[in-house]
Amino acid sequence: MLKSLFAGVSGLQSHQVAMDVESNNIANVNTIGFKYSRANFSDLLAQTKAIATAPQGSLGGKNPVQVGLGASASSVTKIFAQGSVQNSDKNTDVAIQGDGFFIVSPDGGNTYKYTRSGDFKFDAGGNFVDNNGFIVQGWLRDQTTGLVDATAPITNINIPPGLTTPASPTQNVIIKANLNSGPRVDNYSAAYEVKSYPAGTAVPSPAAIDKNGNPIESGDMGVMFNESGEAFNLQAKQGIWASFIDTTTTASVPVTADTELDITFELDNGTTKQITTSNAPGGETQAQTASRFVSAINAQTSVTGIEAVYDPGTGAITLTNGNSNSNSSHNIRISAVGALDGSGFALADSATTAYRYQYDPTGATTTEGFDKKFRTIADLREALENQARATAGDTNLNGIYENNIEVTVNEQGKFELSNPGGSLDNDYDINLSITGMNANSITGGGITENSSFTRSMEALNATLPSGSTATAFSQGFNAATHSASIDVFDSLGSKHTLRTEFRKVSVDASTGSTWNMKISVPEPATIDTITPYNEKTGFVRFNSDGSLSTYNPPNVSFTANNGSAPNQQVSIKLGTSNSFDGMTSFDSISSTSGISQDGFTGGDLVGIRIDQSGTLVGSFSNGRSFGLAQIGMAKFTNNEGLSTEGGNVFIQTANSGDPIIGTAATAGRGFMQAAALEASNVDLSRSLTQLIIIQRGYQANGKTITTSDTLLETLIGLKR
Repeated sequence: MLKSLFAGVSGLQSHQVAMDVESNNIANVNTIGFKYSRANFSDLLAQTKAIATAPQGSLGGKNPVQVGLGASASSVTKIFAQGSVQNSDKNTDVAIQGDGFFIVSPDGGNTYKYTRSGDFKFDAGGNFVDNNGFIVQGWLRDQTTGLVDATAPITNINIPPGLTTPASPTQNVIIKANLNSGPRVDNYSAAYEVKSYPAGTAVPSPAAIDKNGNPIESGDMGVMFNESGEAFNLQAKQGIWASFIDTTTTASVPVTADTELDITFELDNGTTKQITTSNAPGGETQAQTASRFVSAINAQTSVTGIEAVYDPGTGAITLTNGNSNSNSSHNIRISAVGALDGSGFALADSATTAYRYQYDPTGATTTEGFDKKFRTIADLREALENQARATAGDTNLNGIYENNIEVTVNEQGKFELSNPGGSLDNDYDINLSITGMNANSITGGGITENSSFTRSMEALNATLPSGSTATAFSQGFNAATHSASIDVFDSLGSKHTLRTEFRKVSVDASTGSTWNMKISVPEPATIDTITPYNEKTGFVRFNSDGSLSTYNPPNVSFTANNGSAPNQQVSIKLGTSNSFDGMTSFDSISSTSGISQDGFTGGDLVGIRIDQSGTLVGSFSNGRSFGLAQIGMAKFTNNEGLSTEGGNVFIQTANSGDPIIGTAATAGRGFMQAAALEASNVDLSRSLTQLIIIQRGYQANGKTITTSDTLLETLIGLKR
């Protein structure tokens, strides 16, 4: 009978433990990061009245006869289910979404405690602490590398009050842009760059000359554009005819009266044109015969370009080719005179003042002779000026032409022609005639006129008497250009503008295009060892698919000359070769999609935020933001094995396993959410229901005791 009393007592005791556990859960319904517990019951050792027996013969087996001795609260299980995450207005609050614990230390990192409560703050010393004053553990920014090394041992997170960041000199400039490869561009400028050469340095030849006499470096005319942004697209052998005076020759002797004409002209395309007369009426005068000859020659002007005029005073015919018709032949080349010809001309009367200027993309330039080859605007300028000065006669003994005619290129990329006169001899009146080159212009034909190029050059046609103050201009020749600028910083944090300019200079049909690149900084800063010291030139080459091929220079040595560290190495990063991750050259508008650099001036800390990896990101008054520290996170094999120590912290036990420390959102650890706190995971409806169950269990065990007492009272009453 007493066993039932003790069983009832054990039930009361067990339910009292359950009541204590559940009341603690309810008490912590609003405790940040709290994890509720559950009391687990188990029965006590039973008293065996009879043991179990096996079946024997015809008699069956018997089960054991056991009487239980009650119940006990054998264990209390901590339930680490996720609590709801509640947003807060405090940016140093942190909640864990998933598994893991914050690590805090009460003694500067000698021992660790663990918590789910992320109600953190900075104390007066800059320590990142919880409500107990325990310092949060993690990793600090390495001042040398500027990075937070999460592989190092954890330490106290401390961010000194009034933190400042020193200036960091620029080490990398990254540019992502497209340079237009199409036949029409919106960004273009004069098709040359003025280049300064140090004293005593020879100017490369040939060179273009600007209007001030400065040498010019220019690009391939095959990739240039007119004033409307339309590409010339010059092809090999295309070009112009140019003559600075009309081609004129006069017959060696007067016309022979009452004869026939039989003269053959050699044409530009390698063919000949024979002009004859017949059936002279007899008894003609010299003037009548000459009139027939002139009429016959002029009837073929549209083919030969030659016009004939008779001079009664001398009795001779003069032939003139004004070179103004691109479809006619140029110059006067007499290749045959008939045996009975009475025109008075001889083969020696041939004359040449018009010359061919043809584009050669290979760069095999020739600025002298009849067939001149050019690739750049510099080549064409020199060839035109050489011919203008040579047309009037011989050179002097030093090989220098004796007149003062000048062909220059101005800042708009236009050819300028001037005829100031004033030389000792060989001055002449210019009558410049430029026409396009077509199939009639060259032996074998096979070329078409580049009308856009012709129109731009024809604008130079003019009559300029010797000593004239007038100047003739062509239309502008432009190159596709693009530029981008960014501020870079020296070791003092001073800001300097680094400008990159790109200019298209050549195209190779098989490999791709090439652009010149000029990098410049404002004086007195320098980036080169030759003048101009504040500029450095290079190139960017693209493959035929528009991807980056290669570029140079890969870096510049920057010296600000303001007391900052000299020879600051700045890497210029335009992308990866054969890739599209940087500079490209597609048929689309030139534009910069991204330009950045990694330097900055000094600044004061103005705010801190925490990201999902637990990194404390500092924002500074210089506009920079970078990680100052990172909160460490611990994970245990058995969270339920941790021991609660009060103050919302746990400590490691023998059954929890060792902490596995790392960063948030890695190796099964949860991620962190800033400006939020994890609420208690106590479900109040479950807890209140559990109270009812515990209460009923307690009442039932009480009834067991009172019933047993009544039975004992009856038993004692038997003695009466």
